[in-house]
Amino acid sequence: MSNPTTTPAPAPPRLYWEDFPAGHRMDFGALKVSREAILDFARDFDPQPFHLDDEAARQSLFGGLCASGWHTCAMAMRMMCDEYLLRSASLGSPGVDSVRWLKPVYPDDILSMHTEVLAARPMASKPDVGLVQTRWELHNQHGEPVLRMEGWGMFRRRPAAA
Repeated sequence: MSNPTTTPAPAPPRLYWEDFPAGHRMDFGALKVSREAILDFARDFDPQPFHLDDEAARQSLFGGLCASGWHTCAMAMRMMCDEYLLRSASLGSPGVDSVRWLKPVYPDDILSMHTEVLAARPMASKPDVGLVQTRWELHNQHGEPVLRMEGWGMFRRRPAAA
């Protein structure tokens, strides 16, 4: 008979829709980007030469090996999870409205993030769920924006006190 492993139950959420009012801002990071992570992501998901080969990258508009824009989005997502999503009552997202890659991300860049809640409202069809529209901006160690995204998140509303 096999011995199944159990996964510990997730901690109860500490952040709910009510914790993300319009105008709420957060600054966090830092995530150092490694050459190995750039190459690994590119091999698996975006094998364009300027993400995989130093000489091809030098000859490109980027002037050197750089992260895929999709890798940059994934790193931003990781930072959001580590900072607040994993301790929230997040229900996922209905989508991202815009993504802009503003500058390349190179090996050894150190990324930080700034978020701002643009709007928050209860979901009309599900009153126990709130929608949060957010702008996320990722910066490199020089304070230069490298990524800007806007989109929506869905969060459970705080339960009424028993």
